Amino acid sequence: MKVIFAGTPDFAAAALNAIVDAGFDVPLVLTQPDRPKGRGMQLQASPVKLAALAHGLRVEQPEKLRGNDEALQILRDVQADVMVVAAYGLILPQDVLDTPQHGCLNIHASLLPRWRGAAPIQRAIEAGDTETGVCIMQMDAGLDTGAIVSEHRYIIKNTDTANEVHDELMKLGAAAIVADLQRLQVSGSLKSVPQPENGITYAQKLSKDEAQINWQESAEIVARKIRAFNPVPCAWTLWQGKPMKIWTAHPVAQNGTAGTVLAANANSIIVACGDGAICISELQAAGGKRLNSKDFLAGRDVAVGEFFA
Repeated sequence: MKVIFAGTPDFAAAALNAIVDAGFDVPLVLTQPDRPKGRGMQLQASPVKLAALAHGLRVEQPEKLRGNDEALQILRDVQADVMVVAAYGLILPQDVLDTPQHGCLNIHASLLPRWRGAAPIQRAIEAGDTETGVCIMQMDAGLDTGAIVSEHRYIIKNTDTANEVHDELMKLGAAAIVADLQRLQVSGSLKSVPQPENGITYAQKLSKDEAQINWQESAEIVARKIRAFNPVPCAWTLWQGKPMKIWTAHPVAQNGTAGTVLAANANSIIVACGDGAICISELQAAGGKRLNSKDFLAGRDVAVGEFFA
């Protein structure tokens, strides 16, 4: 069975590796063009491109698919049975969706229809969801609106960061797509169920501005946002007039004026919220390194009674 693969980040690369390791024929891989990154702004290949080249697979990197006759012809020439899409980053027009015999299967990191869109993992944690998961979806022209082929659940722990949930769902998604491809290969078709019309939510793209901590919010909400925005864009606050990143924190049963430092000792920094407080255990000053609270306080004075803004 011929499988075209389309994806870009680590989440997708794990699925590509699993598909190849399972013995499927992958005649073509699509990924985003190389982008400048890092201090030197050197062009860097995507994780999917690196994985594909390591397996000796053909890679194409079109800037767009809509209205791209050359890319469409490449896809048609492959005569694929199915295309697998995971965090590709390009919209697939209907003529592309119709090209493989069995259409396109998407690996989506939420329990659809909850959290359609760009940042489902982060929004699930931010909202206080107790579970999330991976859906394998038969793609259509809508935004994550296709019928569900399979669903795989993950319980969100109250200490999970977005990075930790990402890694768990990455493994879950890789195993799920291989299982569904194997079922397709054996049976020649996959059953799917339309998404419910109720419970639809959209996971908007993250912004640095929304990652600024609002100390008027409850400690529970602040702590969830810190976990949700770890590692990107990372929650932050102003300390002595400069941005400071807050990497790890948890709620504690203390109260005070929102934004006030209630304690700063060898183990933690406690800051009051609108209701309760958070205990910060990892943070990073502007221009500094990511440190635990003990090491941070060893080189800096954080005074009880001063404000974070």
